[in-house]
Amino acid sequence: MREIVLALSVSLDGFFEGPDGGLDWALVDDELHRHFNERLRGMSAFLNGRVTHELMAGFWPTADIDPASTPPMVEFAGIWRDMPKIVFSRTLERADWNATVRREVVVEEIEELKARPGGDMALGGADLAATFLRLDLIDEYRLYVHPVLLGRGRRLFPELDARIALRPVGARTFGNGVVLLTYRRAGAPATE
Repeated sequence: MREIVLALSVSLDGFFEGPDGGLDWALVDDELHRHFNERLRGMSAFLNGRVTHELMAGFWPTADIDPASTPPMVEFAGIWRDMPKIVFSRTLERADWNATVRREVVVEEIEELKARPGGDMALGGADLAATFLRLDLIDEYRLYVHPVLLGRGRRLFPELDARIALRPVGARTFGNGVVLLTYRRAGAPATE
């Protein structure tokens, strides 16, 4: 059974975007990017909201021909282009780059996707993650905590009506100071 994996970068004080939506605080060097590529290469799909998809589609389709791109960036451009994508949007009529648009997150449809064979699915975008969180559809949380305090911005997790119990299943520190913390829903089996 495939799982839904939320993997996002966050500041030490819990922000995924800085003031004015800035992402320039994230410390993504070649080591971390190679790690992302290794993890994402085995996935079966990207599940993104409109904003995340448009952000990705604005850069990655041609990043491999940009002379400024590092080798891990070149590799990720191919991973991103080739990976099937499901974009959840009420406004997009269509999305390019191997993408299908869905209007709503329907629990039964997501459970059917999870029941198919293949690799896990990467969930991206804080608004979509909040919906999946509220519907209890996230199996694993991979939080890349960057060694920076932003002070303000946009928090990764919304206010919740109930506590969600998680259990730690792993931690890793990268050379640039980023710490990966991996959690699973309490009671869910470990996959690594």
